[in-house]
Amino acid sequence: MIPLSVPNIDGNEWQYVKDCLDTGWISSAGAYVNKFEEAIQNYTGVKYAIACMNGTAGLQVSLNLVGVTSDDIVVAPNLTFVATLNAIAYSGAEIALIDICEDSWQMDIDLLQNWLANNTITKIVNSKPITTEITSGKKIGAIMPVYVLGGVIDVDKLVEISSTYGIPLIEDSTEALGSFKNGKHAGTFGLTGVLSFNGNKIISTGGGGMILTNDKDIANRAKHITTTAKTDPLDYFHDQVGYNYRLVNVLAAIGVAQMENFESILKRKKEIYSLYRKELKGVGDIKFQENDPNSDPNCWLFTFRTKKMRTLLKHLNSNEIQCRPFWTPMNKLPMYRDLMYITKKDISNKIFKECISIPSSSNLTVDDQYKVISEIKKFYK
Repeated sequence: MIPLSVPNIDGNEWQYVKDCLDTGWISSAGAYVNKFEEAIQNYTGVKYAIACMNGTAGLQVSLNLVGVTSDDIVVAPNLTFVATLNAIAYSGAEIALIDICEDSWQMDIDLLQNWLANNTITKIVNSKPITTEITSGKKIGAIMPVYVLGGVIDVDKLVEISSTYGIPLIEDSTEALGSFKNGKHAGTFGLTGVLSFNGNKIISTGGGGMILTNDKDIANRAKHITTTAKTDPLDYFHDQVGYNYRLVNVLAAIGVAQMENFESILKRKKEIYSLYRKELKGVGDIKFQENDPNSDPNCWLFTFRTKKMRTLLKHLNSNEIQCRPFWTPMNKLPMYRDLMYITKKDISNKIFKECISIPSSSNLTVDDQYKVISEIKKFYK
């Protein structure tokens, strides 16, 4: 079986994990946690990076840090992995879903802007704008865009909206390590951004996440709240409800080794992407995700559209090529089907029905990639 997306363990992972085991530093304290945070800071150019147990935890904590409560509405795209909405649901906030753009598959920012202009009121409170939804009177507590497949959203316009309406911007950049817009890394535009190092991501620690921010106060509070809000290194005194969400040293050790090889991993991802685009262009009814010309995406997981998605999916998997459909839109899931959904043409459902992800591991051989390409071409003959 040619796998869909698996980790590339080809560096010092074994050595660093053994070091943790030999020294006994395997839990949430240890040098590798700090080293991993520093490696992410240096690569992304962000001032502060706070390691946590996974991306979902990072999103939940980010919402907590900007003060989102059950009295708020949080805006998110309808097409995303379920963890995005789960993190919001943990806060108790109401969720407003925004449809996506048909070409980029990213949140439709124009649709969001139009909805805010016609369905909210903005008032200045203590010299700051506060925006509430007219019908419910609830404050718009945050906007949480997603960098779908590592593609870059129209984040400049989102920053402008965030400033105009006084709505904190929390970037779900869990798929976007290595993605840039005008030379600036995804997840560093808003108040916070969150990375994920799950097993299928561009680099992996097995499970892990990172909160990015340029705000010192946010960073300090993020580190505090993810370590059970303990205030004293000796005494067990905690000053608020915190979370046991810190990344453990043994997993951070894997992350340090992965980051040492990240440039070669990223380079290989882009090579895989380019070859797929070249060989599959004009094949059947295949259409590709399009990215902003001013962006440099990480090419994490190659995905394309076809009206024959289900039959192609079955064909490839039956021929030992692991493939997956796209995420079910959030408003099609039982727990989220009654949420407010802002849409004109329900593009999310259309993209879901047509998208298939194919093998994109950074250690995918050229021969195996051509096997995938050959099987796809054979299907369309």
